[in-house]
Amino acid sequence: TLRKPISQSSMADWASKNLNMHTQGIFRRRISISNMLSWNGGSIKKPMLITSNRTIKKEACEMFKLVQSYMGDRQTRMDRNHVALVTVTKCWSMQGLRDELYIQLIRQTTDNTCYRSLAWGWELMAISLAFFSPSPKFQSYLEGYIYRHLDSDENIAQRIKELVDLKNKKNSKSRKKRKQNTEDEGLPISTYAKYCYRKLQKVAVTGGKKGLRKPTVEEITHARNAIVTPSLFGSSLEEIMLRQQDMYPGNKLPWVQTQLSQQVLALGGEQTEGIFRIPGDIDEVNALKLQVDQWRIPSGLSDPNIPASLLKLWYRELEEPVIPQQFYKECISNYENPDAAVAVVQLLPELNRLVLCYLIHFLQIFAQPSNVGRTKMDVNNLAMVMAPNCLRCQSDDPRVIFENTRKEMSFLRMLIVHLDTSFIKGLV
Repeated sequence: TLRKPISQSSMADWASKNLNMHTQGIFRRRISISNMLSWNGGSIKKPMLITSNRTIKKEACEMFKLVQSYMGDRQTRMDRNHVALVTVTKCWSMQGLRDELYIQLIRQTTDNTCYRSLAWGWELMAISLAFFSPSPKFQSYLEGYIYRHLDSDENIAQRIKELVDLKNKKNSKSRKKRKQNTEDEGLPISTYAKYCYRKLQKVAVTGGKKGLRKPTVEEITHARNAIVTPSLFGSSLEEIMLRQQDMYPGNKLPWVQTQLSQQVLALGGEQTEGIFRIPGDIDEVNALKLQVDQWRIPSGLSDPNIPASLLKLWYRELEEPVIPQQFYKECISNYENPDAAVAVVQLLPELNRLVLCYLIHFLQIFAQPSNVGRTKMDVNNLAMVMAPNCLRCQSDDPRVIFENTRKEMSFLRMLIVHLDTSFIKGLV
């Protein structure tokens, strides 16, 4: 569920307390908040947000030039992919720059009279949200800004026209004018805003890209493509099945689920100690994720923990869990009753039922005594590591979460032990 973002007045209050007010002219007059948060064609001499960190102060001014370069408002010899990579890498490496980048993007996408520049600013915001989240104190402000643009296409077109007319009147005698572009170039702004809104909800929980390897050009390209072509990770089961219809029209199950499961077994996962408990190398998991999102399974895999970790991530990041929210109470109410637990599975929508049965069938392979001796992962351990990826407690109360975690594990254990999944064999 999407929480209601902060109001316009609260956003103005936040800005007045956190913006590093700039000055202009020989008398160093303070720039108003509205001007501080409107498109600027020049450079900045200090950060947009208050900070005492000298490195951040210096980097913020350089980053503003990068933002302008990506949006096409400043000339550069670098291509846009490389500009995005440098920008994202700076912020990914230096946490103090992240809010600064987002406030700069807010500024450069406000009262921007060039539609192409505006769209590219939103595109850079979408790419950035694939790698890192804003700080908790800035999240609600960014959320409020994005929220206001979810259905704003007509308003934006009208606003651009008004600003262009106003500038033309003021600059009628001026030789040098910024190229005005009110035509649609690329996607509607609401498309970017809707993507950014969903992405912000997720990255605020996951924290963005993990690992030691810096962002790559491939990841930048992938993040940009995801705006139009949803990732296999973080989408709904229905969206995933719709996407694979052209490539695998006869498949009853998500390709990503079956392929990663088969990879775990092909690499001897059922004989690997700590499988599903010991995480795979995070950088290698990220690299595999990139490949899988392009419908490719590389041939050079050797560690079963890599596809096992990615498989867990796929289940965990589904937009709606495998067991939909409306069945959650029924699951935790029947965590000790085998027949009732199995009955819940039969009530699930057909696609969810098949996906869950495939997962349980997969886990039943690992639960066999001959495999448990090698993996040290008995049915209780398997239920413990997999339950959080199938069921999601909506409560904020730590006591409720703690109590329900035990019930979730017990429910999944019931399914591994008692659910008949023989019909799954050979299903793809």
